[in-house]
Amino acid sequence: MKTGVVIDRRYMDHDMGAFHIESPARIEALLRLLEPEPPLPITRIEPRPATDEELGWVHERGYIDLVRSTAGKTVPMDADTVAGPKTWETALLAAGGFCEALDRIMDGTVPNAVALVRPPGHHAEASRAMGFCFFNNVAVGAEHLLRRHGLRRLLVVDWDLHHGNGTERTFYERGDVLYFSTHQSPFYPGTGAVRFFGHGEGFGYNLNVPLLAGKGDGDYRHIFDKILAPVAAEFAPEFILVSAGFDIAAGDPLGGMAVTSRGFGLLADSLMAMAARSASGRLAIVLEGGYDLTALRNGVGQVLERLAGRGAPSVAGPPSESLRVELEEPLRTFRRKWAIPNS
Repeated sequence: MKTGVVIDRRYMDHDMGAFHIESPARIEALLRLLEPEPPLPITRIEPRPATDEELGWVHERGYIDLVRSTAGKTVPMDADTVAGPKTWETALLAAGGFCEALDRIMDGTVPNAVALVRPPGHHAEASRAMGFCFFNNVAVGAEHLLRRHGLRRLLVVDWDLHHGNGTERTFYERGDVLYFSTHQSPFYPGTGAVRFFGHGEGFGYNLNVPLLAGKGDGDYRHIFDKILAPVAAEFAPEFILVSAGFDIAAGDPLGGMAVTSRGFGLLADSLMAMAARSASGRLAIVLEGGYDLTALRNGVGQVLERLAGRGAPSVAGPPSESLRVELEEPLRTFRRKWAIPNS
């Protein structure tokens, strides 16, 4: 079966200005990867707009109406997030496109999928646009699986350079969605400390791994295989959703990480293995950041290749010495809830 891909030229309609780094050129670069002939067989999934009901599972009604009111205008939403004339309809298509990808996995059309959408979503809170984000695509998708498909346990993995504050806040007091974030720290948006471990029914279901700059393939693979994998095995998610930020790539203009294109394939391999254990392979990835266009295109290409079962699995080098020190606090905290073995 072919990997599903959501991509559409309409995602280029959202425009925050000629010099904004989160630009339509990101989708243009990915279209060049996939058109006229994709490098591997894929199933194209046609996006649809999200409904008000779907958005309302995550966002407040007044906020939805506020974003709706920007249609046809240029409206600054915060210091670096601008709604342009077509942002409203493009943001609907981003959230709805991800939900459509989830539906195609659930009905067996595709085994897994990548939604190459914009604007991104993981910073968007219930009533606030921020960090280039308007609607929280991955959170809307998670609610879609819980409410429309009756799933009970979801794992959301966020490997973006920045902490997904919006996703964390959405599920912070719930035990049906386990949120796991790796992110550069200290960095925008200033959230994502280890001590934020969930509350109430969500205690232990919010796992933050803040990292100093400079981490590469071996560091991320170590975190995924030695920390995330045993947690996932114990939690047994029925579906894995991924906020994929390619701004952890070496050379990204916003970031300080050093992940190679091969490294993104390694992360995909690790997540596919986790999904195979408890989720019947169900894995859906949605685009978040990534602003070096060459690194974005190459990283996405590697992820698609691995999801399609093409190419030989890569072997990561060892983690850095500094990583072991940085993981002491997360491991000490996470073991209050999860059986993570010594590595």
